[in-house]
Amino acid sequence: MIKQPVHVAIAILYQQDKFLMQLRDNIPGILYPGYWGLFGGHLEDGETPDAALQREVMEEIGYSLPKFFAFRCYVDDTVVRHVFHAPLLVELNQLVLNEGWDMRLLTPEDIRQGQCYSPIADEVRVLGGIHQRIMLDFIGD
Repeated sequence: MIKQPVHVAIAILYQQDKFLMQLRDNIPGILYPGYWGLFGGHLEDGETPDAALQREVMEEIGYSLPKFFAFRCYVDDTVVRHVFHAPLLVELNQLVLNEGWDMRLLTPEDIRQGQCYSPIADEVRVLGGIHQRIMLDFIGD
């Protein structure tokens, strides 16, 4: 039996020339543990990517998305990533990190280098490979 890919909705949130990223929890068994990634998550049964994005961003950082736009869909054998983008219209201190270890506004240079310092981890952590690729595609457009 062929296993169907999992569908996820992912948010690129930007403020001025920086992009909000999450330092994922350092938990074995999750994808990209301890790496920088984008906020978002799995679609629930019957849920559209748009609805999943709004729900996931609210659950993860307590942010009610303003108008958002589809960017691209990234498909591989195991995951279909529905990627959207929206402005971040609040200051970082107005967000509540409910999932993940840290969150930071990364510069395009951080993204190109594929790493960023986390004061909470007290070390430089790398971006998850697919997350860096998505961001490089986005800032290149």
